[in-house]
Amino acid sequence: MGTPDFAVGVLQHLVENKKNIVAVLTAPDRPAGRGRKLQASAVKQYAETQGIPVLQPTNLKDEDFLSNLKSFKANLQIVVAFRMLPKVVWQLPEYGTFNLHASLLPQYRGAAPINWAIINGEDKTGVTTFFIDEKIDTGAIIFKEEVTIAERETVGTLHDTLLEVGSTLVLKTVDAIAQETVIPQSQPKTEVFKEAPKLTQENTKIDWSQPVEQIDAFIRGLSPYPVAWCYLEQDNEQLKVKIYTTEFELVQPLENTGTIITTKKTIKVACKNGYLYIKELQLPGKRKMDSASLLNGFSFQNEAKLT
Repeated sequence: MGTPDFAVGVLQHLVENKKNIVAVLTAPDRPAGRGRKLQASAVKQYAETQGIPVLQPTNLKDEDFLSNLKSFKANLQIVVAFRMLPKVVWQLPEYGTFNLHASLLPQYRGAAPINWAIINGEDKTGVTTFFIDEKIDTGAIIFKEEVTIAERETVGTLHDTLLEVGSTLVLKTVDAIAQETVIPQSQPKTEVFKEAPKLTQENTKIDWSQPVEQIDAFIRGLSPYPVAWCYLEQDNEQLKVKIYTTEFELVQPLENTGTIITTKKTIKVACKNGYLYIKELQLPGKRKMDSASLLNGFSFQNEAKLT
């Protein structure tokens, strides 16, 4: 059960290791692109190439869907990057339902664990398999695998690493359940946990009052998707700018926070404790560009600032 590319990699690993996948559950096709044509999920597209039946219910408690799901007689269900399941679904197989989560639970429960680990400056993360229960990401842990976060890691590179490690962990979990050697461990209930809430328009906007190293981590934690953004204010205009790649310098700027300083090839922004060098960005109606390419045809005014 899953929808995005992360789930596809896990499914493909199971198929390549000759596991009997009787069906795949994924989100309904959704409008996408300029033409708003219906687009199948990545999981559905891969499943169809393998001849695996695909279920796409809009209501997980619908009687017809539940009857159809039961007809496949699966003895184990695996969830990767999918929505919360009702009890009537996750308790159905004889061996239960387990989830692959891209963090070291109980830390970073929620929808965006990879992003928030980088945003918060963690030096390690990992993947966890656990049995699903009534709450989100709280079930008994089966296995964990730790992964080091590199110094200049982005969510894109860390996603790929965790996908590879997670696919192997899912296979290990399936084999252990089949061999009945699993000893689940309850998650602690007394710690203070870091959460990984869903990413929105509001919480992906850059806060220029933060230290420059935190802004840099924020941008890396959202690149290449969904991308950190802010406003460019100049000439009485306010343009939405997406920022993909940055570097920083720790120094005491002379300019006000948010002020843009350019040369023929570089763009830097004054922050409270340094300069943020913007390497790749995107202005409205334009493609993503490196700073030198953008400056060939776009001029920042003297009073231009980012907010």
